[in-house]
Amino acid sequence: MSTATSTDPQTATPTRIVVSDLSKRFGSVHAVDGLSFVVEPGQVTGFLGPNGAGKTTTLRMALGLITPDCGSATYAGTPYSSLAHPSSQVGAVLETAFHPGRSGRSHLRVYCAAAGLPDERADAVLAQVGMTDAAKRKTGGYSLGMAQRLGLATALLGDPQVLILDEPANGLDPEGIQWLRNFLRHLAHDQGRTILVSSHLLAEVQQTVDRIVIIGGGKLVREGTIAELADPARAWVHLRSPNAGTLHQELLDAGAQVETSSPEELTVRGMPIAAIGHLAFTSGVELHELRTATTDLEEIYFRLTAGQEEFKGAPNVPAGTPGAGPTEPSAATDAPAAQVRS
Repeated sequence: MSTATSTDPQTATPTRIVVSDLSKRFGSVHAVDGLSFVVEPGQVTGFLGPNGAGKTTTLRMALGLITPDCGSATYAGTPYSSLAHPSSQVGAVLETAFHPGRSGRSHLRVYCAAAGLPDERADAVLAQVGMTDAAKRKTGGYSLGMAQRLGLATALLGDPQVLILDEPANGLDPEGIQWLRNFLRHLAHDQGRTILVSSHLLAEVQQTVDRIVIIGGGKLVREGTIAELADPARAWVHLRSPNAGTLHQELLDAGAQVETSSPEELTVRGMPIAAIGHLAFTSGVELHELRTATTDLEEIYFRLTAGQEEFKGAPNVPAGTPGAGPTEPSAATDAPAAQVRS
């Protein structure tokens, strides 16, 4: 057994994850198809896609759990299988499963022994994730949120430069979600670690990540910051004024697209916010509010992944409605995809 030692994240070499032309087929199902993207150090990157998009298959290939048909996933140029001390270089949580009869501390010490780490690391990471008081409790009595924290503690045992987390916020209460958000951003921004997070909680992802990678049907859809993925044509400005009616016509005359939200509120497109403010000033119109609409990740996500859902419902059609089709999907429909992708 090799002995691995903890690395100081302040002095560790920044590690970039590079996924290059990664592909995997299960029978007739192309789970991942020529996928390429980059995860930069010092950032939290969100990994998004509908169920069946190939996210979990991609993460398993990146961690050496599945052999790709072609392509590669490397950490600073090295595949996971060739890392000298993988637990001290890459930490991952793909699922949370523990022996119900073991305590949290005992579970972590088993992993310490397997990785050649001192037992003291178990207590250190329990404190890091706020689980010191539950160290002696059997994991069979843990809540889902506690299990998520223990899984994160397991990934942190080797003090890795890279963290790969699949749905880490599942089961956490609002306080736990806020803690996780701040914790991940601290690890990335203050310690320079590379963090890849797969999640379906789009509102939380928007508050946590620096960049996003969106996939669908096993292929890359888009990657970049939220601002980079936003559609400029959808940008708009909200204003509120007791003289909104007067300003409405002025804006139309200036070539803007204007919608009336209420007698005192307007939605303006096609005109910069500074120009709108200047027009209001020169027209002698009093403004009570003037702001650019915040780009919403949910809107971006659904626009980019439209039509790529694995299972599609019929919205607003009650079960049993004539013409609504069968109430249960065919057992054969997309069954292989449901088994191998998530």
